[in-house]
Amino acid sequence: MWFFDCPEIIYGEDALGQLEVIQGKRAFIVTDAVLHELGFSERIASHLRVANIETAVFAEVEPEPSLQTVQRGADIMRQWEPDWIVGLGGGSSMDAAKAMWVLYERPELQPDEISPMIELNLGRKARLIAIPTTAGTGSEVTWATVLTDHSDGRKLALGSRETMPTKAIVDPALTRNLPPRITADTGLDALTHAIEGYLSTFRNDFTDGICLKAIQLVFEYLPRAYEDGSDEEAREHMANAATLAGLGFINSWASLAHAMGHALGGNFKLPHGRCVSLFLPYTLEYMAGEPESTRFRDIAHALRLPAANADESEAARAVIAAIRELQRSVGQPLTAADMGIDRAQYDGLVVQLCEFGEGDGTFISGVRVPERDELIKLFLYAYSGKTIDF
Repeated sequence: MWFFDCPEIIYGEDALGQLEVIQGKRAFIVTDAVLHELGFSERIASHLRVANIETAVFAEVEPEPSLQTVQRGADIMRQWEPDWIVGLGGGSSMDAAKAMWVLYERPELQPDEISPMIELNLGRKARLIAIPTTAGTGSEVTWATVLTDHSDGRKLALGSRETMPTKAIVDPALTRNLPPRITADTGLDALTHAIEGYLSTFRNDFTDGICLKAIQLVFEYLPRAYEDGSDEEAREHMANAATLAGLGFINSWASLAHAMGHALGGNFKLPHGRCVSLFLPYTLEYMAGEPESTRFRDIAHALRLPAANADESEAARAVIAAIRELQRSVGQPLTAADMGIDRAQYDGLVVQLCEFGEGDGTFISGVRVPERDELIKLFLYAYSGKTIDF
């Protein structure tokens, strides 16, 4: 038995208008300081006021949100007693909102206790609306929650099916004129979700089509959104691609690029999408070592690559080359060295990177699961850009 989890999704032009007809008394908006200063939280609050809903704003979410921030926000939330929680922003704000929702309703829990093994019984006090302002994380349609423990730098991949948002509002107007660097980071995050979701050992009939469509959309529209932030068609399709990719991977699972990316980002304080997409080509080269278990020909066919008619190994090479070309077209670093990471520092942390990667919930869902010596080599090869040959 398996499950397909999905919130109610309101998408497209003027999707934010749905906020004006929801029923409730109080909403607690969780966002970051930059979006708050730019007026995004007031934009949401103005729609909620039409529905006669009072609002409070917690605008302290940092990139890669911490356990400590989540605890602080939940404390304030308990004083406000909302019946709606609104996660507004990128994955950081939406993930923080999910974790705060848990602690609001279950104050006896610690953030790192959020897991499928614990019955949460959410929804007795509040429901959750997720509103993305980037096109990448797909957090608006996932129950995954990534938090950072500031005490040791670990990234914790947490989650419970109960933390799936009640509603996801995907309005492409909120991503218009997003800076090119953030557009690239988040767009390639969506691509990583979709590809890993399609190749995961937990893949299934319900997620396959969603993932393939998301891959197509990212390849077609990410370069356009990167080049021209005001391209409304590109922004809309990228917003949809991110949501589709989120639905795809949360109902199959991400794998090795995410495990390695979480480890790198937690240690070097780098953007999530940049980290996971950095490792994507290298981990795919590693997966391609077992061509009888992969489905690169399907991806090549979706992208209309000539190698779709070749064998699986050639299709894998073509797909990986296409990914690297897409990364180049949006100015994305192809190696850890390109990120400006010091080699001596990287080498000194490689064992810790492996430990964090092996402890990540996405580590075991790839068609190949590396032993420690192979994982060390994967990290080292990705530093210098060496082709995976093992």
